[in-house]
Amino acid sequence: MADFDFTSDANNTTPLRCRFCGQMNQTKLEANRPAKCGRCRLPLSDEPHKKFAELSKHSYIHPADSRALATLRAIPGLDTAVKKLLAVTGESAIRVIFMASAVRVTPKQCPDLYAKLQIACTTLGVDMPDLYVQQSPVVNAFTGGVERPVIVLYSQLLERLTDEEVLAVVAHEVGHIHAEHVLYLTVARLLEALANVALTAAPIATLVAQLLSSTMRTALLAWARRAELSCDRAALLVTQDPHIIGRTMMKLCGGTFASKVDYEQFLEQARDFQKNYDEKALDRFWADIITSGLSHPFPVWRVSEILKWTESGEYGSLINGTPEIAAA
Repeated sequence: MADFDFTSDANNTTPLRCRFCGQMNQTKLEANRPAKCGRCRLPLSDEPHKKFAELSKHSYIHPADSRALATLRAIPGLDTAVKKLLAVTGESAIRVIFMASAVRVTPKQCPDLYAKLQIACTTLGVDMPDLYVQQSPVVNAFTGGVERPVIVLYSQLLERLTDEEVLAVVAHEVGHIHAEHVLYLTVARLLEALANVALTAAPIATLVAQLLSSTMRTALLAWARRAELSCDRAALLVTQDPHIIGRTMMKLCGGTFASKVDYEQFLEQARDFQKNYDEKALDRFWADIITSGLSHPFPVWRVSEILKWTESGEYGSLINGTPEIAAA
């Protein structure tokens, strides 16, 4: 981060334009307390923030996402089954649920969250979806819907993360929209919800079993996990700091204990995990087997993938305007 000019006016304030949302702030600069934008609550800096006018999803999609999606689309009858299922469940149901049970974020309701959503959307070039905050002890967020996507942030997540880390999560979810994940992702999240014992007897469970074969269900969930890796990259394109992604994942691992964790040692752990995964067949076997039952990849694994992408030079090329298309 570039140093500020601490020359101040008679009121001991300095005008600073937020590099993220563009708001001009009259700010009292203090060396021991970073100044924050009054609108989006993100740290103020005189460094530029890149916005992508015409960002292709293929410039950042993770190769594992591409391969899993190709496998998924090769299953006969999948798209027909998915469309029939969504025609019955409908995204209108999604909207009714969250309009009735969650807080809708608007320019007047949770305006800093709304500003973060605007930043993510304008950076990636995505139309603004609806955003909700729902009470939950789970540290998570998700995107659903098809024609009009909805992003939902769980309250526990917002209570755990800094403003920059919340931006990373919002940007990750906007990445699902930009990468055109929402059709299959909505069905995958429905399958995860039905894994709850309380829902297995619900009529929708019977419908899912009728429309989606076990092969379709397995392939959808396998793809959804790999789609998360692409959206971590989208989050990095918005935050433009890989350590924000890293620290977010550290909190997903350590929870409230994360404040006592050495971040550099956590990065070293991520590198060790990736090295073992690449070099030891047994480690790779167990990692693949265990994650097959999860909705997301391991957080440490996700950190290792972000490190690999930044250290490969692909992220830098994309930020600097010379994108390299990810290999399928």
